Amino acid sequence: MATAATKSKKTRQQGRPSDRLTDEQLLRFYKTMVLGRKVDERSWVMNRQGRAPFHISGIGHEAIQVAAAATLRPGYDWLYPYYRDLAFVLAMGMTPADHFLGLLGKAGDPSSSGIQMPSHYSNAKLRIGSISSPVATQVPIAAGTALASKLKGTDEVTVVCLGEGSTSQGDFHEGLNWAGVHKLPFICIVQNNQYAISVPIEKEMAVKNVADRAIAYGIAGVVVDGNDVLACYDVMYEAVQRARNGEGATLVEAKTYRITPHSSDDDDRTYRSREEVEKWKKRDPILMFEKALFGRGIINDELKQEIENWAVAEVDAAEEEAVGAPYPDVSEMTRHLYGPMPNWEED
Repeated sequence: MATAATKSKKTRQQGRPSDRLTDEQLLRFYKTMVLGRKVDERSWVMNRQGRAPFHISGIGHEAIQVAAAATLRPGYDWLYPYYRDLAFVLAMGMTPADHFLGLLGKAGDPSSSGIQMPSHYSNAKLRIGSISSPVATQVPIAAGTALASKLKGTDEVTVVCLGEGSTSQGDFHEGLNWAGVHKLPFICIVQNNQYAISVPIEKEMAVKNVADRAIAYGIAGVVVDGNDVLACYDVMYEAVQRARNGEGATLVEAKTYRITPHSSDDDDRTYRSREEVEKWKKRDPILMFEKALFGRGIINDELKQEIENWAVAEVDAAEEEAVGAPYPDVSEMTRHLYGPMPNWEED
């Protein structure tokens, strides 16, 4: 099993892929992470104000999501996200307004026209596939998409995301087995945030790492610090190259932490201590990346504040657009759910 600490011989010889990133690219990573965080925080506020019925957060997951998106070709490669992938879909081309339209169930929501739950992202033009509420069901669908790409002879890559709790579902194993058997251009990113709702990792699985399971499917397995955006980029860059070159699938386990409760309906004080949460807040991926950028002289206090002001302005405008948008008409309630009703009079 390859890990972040034991990179391939090829990587050691050529240096880290992230070493070739420009200052402009790194700054773009940072801006997307900050924007994702601000959208997420505003969503919480709207929920607590009683204006949004439900929110499920990706705060703390931004590093792996933004890094992964940077290795893909939006609109060409395929993404099957899960409900915490807010920063990921923003990095792939969705907008803050797209998120808020879905959060408020408005007709202009590109994911479902306001019919589905919030954070069930999809966008046909960006090749972001829809997910359903039962967890892990997107994994075999993603494997099927990767198989289609292989049969067509393209170099498209399919990425699917889920939390470590979802790896206990049969769909996860079936999808990865399929990817291994057919040597598919497929990457499964498990964002291991230590809890499956209230169930801690040690009660979810008997192995130390989710990625330890990769060998059973005959695919590459990689463990990476999910809060280190540059380490995540390195791992994803290699996984994408492996997929495009016809070398098969990769299971990437990004070790991270969800700083927030599982969702706006969860009280995480019942199963984890405030001391634990505060400890992980010190490893906030945005703070860690800021430190690196300050150290390289890429940002300073003035630019940091400028970026924060820009992100807040973007969120303000997106929220205003979504609040003012119309709700779907009641006649749209069953669209995409049922076929057309027969005309009994003509029969």
